[in-house]
Amino acid sequence: MFNFMNKKPTAQTESPEQKAALDTAVDIVLLGYQVGDSSIAMMVTGLERSGNQLTLDLRLPPESDPETIQKELGQLLQPHGIQTIHMNVRIPAPMKGAGSSLPKAMPKTTNAMHSQSNPGAKTNDNAVNAEPPITKPAPTQASLSAHPRIRHIIVVASGKGGVGKSTTTVNIALALQKLGNRVGVLDADIYGPSMPAMLGVDGVKPELENEQFVPINAHGLAMLSIGSLLGSDNTPVAWRGPKATGALMQLYNQTNWPQLDYLVIDMPPGTGDIQLTLAQRIPVTGAVIVTTPQHIALLDAQKGIEMFNKTNIPVLGVVENMALHTCSNCNHTEAIFGTGGGEKIAEQYQVPLLGQLPLASAIRAQVDKGEPSVLVDDDFASYYLSIAKNIETNINKFAKPADDKRIF
Repeated sequence: MFNFMNKKPTAQTESPEQKAALDTAVDIVLLGYQVGDSSIAMMVTGLERSGNQLTLDLRLPPESDPETIQKELGQLLQPHGIQTIHMNVRIPAPMKGAGSSLPKAMPKTTNAMHSQSNPGAKTNDNAVNAEPPITKPAPTQASLSAHPRIRHIIVVASGKGGVGKSTTTVNIALALQKLGNRVGVLDADIYGPSMPAMLGVDGVKPELENEQFVPINAHGLAMLSIGSLLGSDNTPVAWRGPKATGALMQLYNQTNWPQLDYLVIDMPPGTGDIQLTLAQRIPVTGAVIVTTPQHIALLDAQKGIEMFNKTNIPVLGVVENMALHTCSNCNHTEAIFGTGGGEKIAEQYQVPLLGQLPLASAIRAQVDKGEPSVLVDDDFASYYLSIAKNIETNINKFAKPADDKRIF
C-alpha cells in the first residue's frame, strides 16, 4: 500500500512509466475503498503485483465479507489493467461469548399508529409503554477533547478557490515556527493537495511505523498530505464525499504527530463535506479566513465565517491577500482587486484583520520552487510574521482543555 510494501518485479513488457502509473492506480483504489469506517489500505500487510495479477495479504475486521471485497476490488481495478486479485485473509476471531446471547428472531412488534387510529383494537402493553429509541446527536466542538500532543489546531479556509489560501497556509505555518513554536501542517485539500510541492517534498512518501504514518519533515515542519501518499502524477482523486472525509480522518487519527504547539490545516475551498466532518470530529482552536478585496471573494468568505459560527469554531481573524500590487518597472502601487474588503468583513463580524498581503510574483515563484517566502525573502516574511504574531495574541483564550489521560 502506498509503495510501503515491497513489490515483486512486474512483467518485463511494462515500461517504467506504465509500472508507476499502475502502481499508483492500485494505491488510489485501495486508499479509497472502505471496510467499515476505515480504508482497506490500512489493513494491507503485504502487497505483490506481477503483471495484471495482484496479491494482497489482508487483516480484516470481524464480520467482513472477503468474497464481496474481492469482487468489488476487482471491479474497481479492472479498468486500470488488473485482471486477477488473490487475497490472503486473516480475520480475528470474535470475542468469546460475543453473539451467543443474541436472539435468533426479532421480537414481535405492534403498530402504534394503527392503535391510535383504531381505539378498539388490541394493543401490546409492552410496546405502548416502551421507551422511545435512543438517538445519538452529532458530535459538537464542545464535546471534543483536545489532541494529547497538539496544543492548538488552526484551520486556514476560504469560501472560494484562487485567493492564495494554500500559499498563505504554508507561510503562516513557517512564521509560527520562526516565532519559536513546534508546528505541523495537515493538507486537508483531498482533491487538490499542494502542500508537498509548496514545501519542496513532492514525491517524498511518509514511513509507516506501528500502523501509523510518520509525518514528513519539511523545513522543520511535520507535514502530511494525501498528495504524499498518491505520488506526483496527474491521476485525479475522484472520490465521493464519504471516501474523501474518511481519508481526512485517517490522515489526522492514524498519524504519529510529534508534540506540537500548532497543527495548521489547509482546508479545501467551499463549505462541503470535509469542512463539516472536520467541525464535528477534530478539536479546532480557531479558523483563519483568507480572502481578497474582490466583492465576489468577500461574499464567499462570509459564507465560510457563517459556517464556522454555526459549528462553534471561533474565527481568529481575516487575512486579506493580494491587497496591493507594486509595478516592478515604475513602482506604481495599485489596488487591483479593490480596497477595504478585508477591513469591511472583519468589522462586520467583529473579528481581527490579521494582516494584508501584497500581490507579488515573487511570492508565487518562491512557493512554486518549494521555498516559501518566509524562508528566503525577509521583506515578504515580515508580512507573515506580523500575521503569526496577531494569531498568537488571542489564541490562548480559545484553547481547548488538554486531555492528559488519553492514551494512543
